[in-house]
Amino acid sequence: MSTLMMQAPDAATTDDEIRSQVYGLLGIQPCQGQSNERRTDHRYPYPKLVHLTPVGADGHTPEGEPVVAAGKHLSERGLGFFHQSPLPYRRMIVSLETDDDGWAGFLIDLTWCRFTKHGWYESGGRLMQVVDSPLSAVSLAS
Repeated sequence: MSTLMMQAPDAATTDDEIRSQVYGLLGIQPCQGQSNERRTDHRYPYPKLVHLTPVGADGHTPEGEPVVAAGKHLSERGLGFFHQSPLPYRRMIVSLETDDDGWAGFLIDLTWCRFTKHGWYESGGRLMQVVDSPLSAVSLAS
């Protein structure tokens, strides 16, 4: 697997890139107006499979095999999902399939996890940066 080179992003540019990718994945226009939720970002149902690839000690380089999880919600700045076993990582690259059978990649900082009464785990985190999905290289090699 190739090493991804990432430079320190400008925060506003990074947020705009993430927002653009998320709305493209959802096939919708940005949400306007007030929400009745206490959260700052509107969450959209995302019942699709997501692939989470661990990153190395540098916090960016893909390292290890992806874990497949079931998406729950996607927002402009975050993702919630279900998975079968604990994730021992704080940062991962989450890969979401696009309409054209490609992959959108995001560096995600996992900020919470809880065990559900059904024997699964529910986790979520903040989308930190748009990155190349490690699955894009796998798709091209196939």
